[in-house]
Amino acid sequence: MRMHAAAVIALIALTTSAQAEVTISHGYSTFGDLKYGPNFTHFDYANPDAPQGGTMSQRQLFGTPTFDSLNTFIIKGDGAPEVGVHIYDSLMVRAHDEPDALYGLIAETIEYPDDLSYVAFNMRPKARFHDGAPVTAEDVVFTINTLKTDGHPYYRNLLSDVTGAEAESDLRVRIDLAPGAGSGLLGSIAELAVLPAHFYDTVDFAESWMDIPLGSGPYQVTQVDAPRAITFCKDPDYWAADLPVNVGKNNFDCFNYEYFVDDTVGLEAFAAGEYHMRVEYRSASWATGYDFPAAQAGWVQQLLIPDGRPANAQGIWFNMRNRVLQDIRVRQALEYAFNFEWTNETIFYSTYTRTDSFFENTDMQATGLPQGDELALLEEFRDQLPPELFTTAAHVPNSGGPRPRDRNDLRIAAELLDAAGWIVGDDGVRRNANGDVMQLEFPDSSRSLERIMIPYTENLKALGIDVTFEVIDPSSWTQRRQAFDFDLSSTAWSVQATPGSELRAFYGSAAADAEGSNNLTGIADPVVDALIERVVTASTREEVNTAARALDRVLRSKHIWIGGWNLGAHRVAVWDIFGMPEKPAPYDFFRNVDFWWFDRAKYDALVAEGALDPGL
Repeated sequence: MRMHAAAVIALIALTTSAQAEVTISHGYSTFGDLKYGPNFTHFDYANPDAPQGGTMSQRQLFGTPTFDSLNTFIIKGDGAPEVGVHIYDSLMVRAHDEPDALYGLIAETIEYPDDLSYVAFNMRPKARFHDGAPVTAEDVVFTINTLKTDGHPYYRNLLSDVTGAEAESDLRVRIDLAPGAGSGLLGSIAELAVLPAHFYDTVDFAESWMDIPLGSGPYQVTQVDAPRAITFCKDPDYWAADLPVNVGKNNFDCFNYEYFVDDTVGLEAFAAGEYHMRVEYRSASWATGYDFPAAQAGWVQQLLIPDGRPANAQGIWFNMRNRVLQDIRVRQALEYAFNFEWTNETIFYSTYTRTDSFFENTDMQATGLPQGDELALLEEFRDQLPPELFTTAAHVPNSGGPRPRDRNDLRIAAELLDAAGWIVGDDGVRRNANGDVMQLEFPDSSRSLERIMIPYTENLKALGIDVTFEVIDPSSWTQRRQAFDFDLSSTAWSVQATPGSELRAFYGSAAADAEGSNNLTGIADPVVDALIERVVTASTREEVNTAARALDRVLRSKHIWIGGWNLGAHRVAVWDIFGMPEKPAPYDFFRNVDFWWFDRAKYDALVAEGALDPGL
């Protein structure tokens, strides 16, 4: 285990049983490197003198269109994601200027042996929930056991290598790990929200509910108007306000989130000053929608904030539980029918680049032919892989042409469908030898996708496929997605700078049949499983990169999706009433907003000009 000597409190001991080296530290990273020492006072990207007060009013996070539950840890209901952001503390928190480093919050130190057979956390005695009850090791045990048993399938997959959790004292918890669990799992456990066991004495964890949840974090839920709005205000007695990881953070008195099912209405509300920050997901709105008076007067700013993280794995995913989509030739044909070049130029204002890889814009992205260590790793599975994987470059999807229907691509798609036994009849519809019509359902909850997906589905219809793209209400889409009741799904997964056990939830066999899991495609492949484990158990970043490149190459060869598009930055529009750190952290824009602050002078100036109403 490589440790940065100046950055770590490390007590190295030999256990009497296994003689394994044990590390005790104020921080943790997957491969041992830490930027900040034990006596650091604040993160470099934080402003320790940031003013306090005001309200951050913004559109809902991640474009989630609705919510009907404040329980965000289970599969039931549409949980408000902001709850998980603001009201819970975790054992440790990420530093957003390092790829995967965490530093103590509830936990004062983390302890683990070289063989990673367990991880232990020594907890701060002053940690408190909002009701004044102490945060104890028993709460951590409850959290681990409950999430593993009754939590969302994401948590059940994430914690599958946890073999036990024990409160060794009120302030020390030990979590035992299965052999080969991997170093990334320690960080994932450290990041879990710590849940109050006593709260669930009267509230059913496994059900959707609108009870005000209890946490130990900096904010509390103060107002709920489901499904339209939710407000969080600062706990005046927050126990961890002065810890180094929180200095310069949590500067707003309140966070208010406005929900909009129709984003056009959402933009109109922003233009009118009804809320003051929005992440813009639509390129057309970014290019043409910010011509309203407040923007023209300079009161609203458009910011392009770089994102140092890997691009999201965003695209159209094929549900291979449908027999029609189990034939790789059919999936290849559907990919040829998507014209990215025309879509980007005509609909996206040429702002995006094509996403080829599941690890886009990283050293984990497969390119060219397999070579060196990646080739050596793939050789172990040669008899289970197609020969062309070793002789042709990593798959890059065809980008189409300047017209919505690229004749050459549609010709290739038609040939693939013919070869797969789906033949066009006299009525222009494709059927197989049994006379079954090729039918595909493509539901979604976002009306803004229509302008992208309708031209695509028109291409599919031109090929003789009976395809339906339907915009349905968010709750219905959530239910259908959880039951895998779809054939195509436009979805984006965030990719970690150092991926780990979350890959099992996206691509692992164990998640393929778990209702509500993130394995949308239903892929269940032994080589994919084995390569995921190589990523999870890698002991160096070089090994992660090698294993991830091999995994990326194999996944791309299976054509489980149509790779989408990426920007490498966040489009953010703000009313000019906020202050921001001079050097924002490169990782995780959404959590960096926690380090912004309300600029009273700017706000008063806009009020004086009549741009905004007083009262914040």
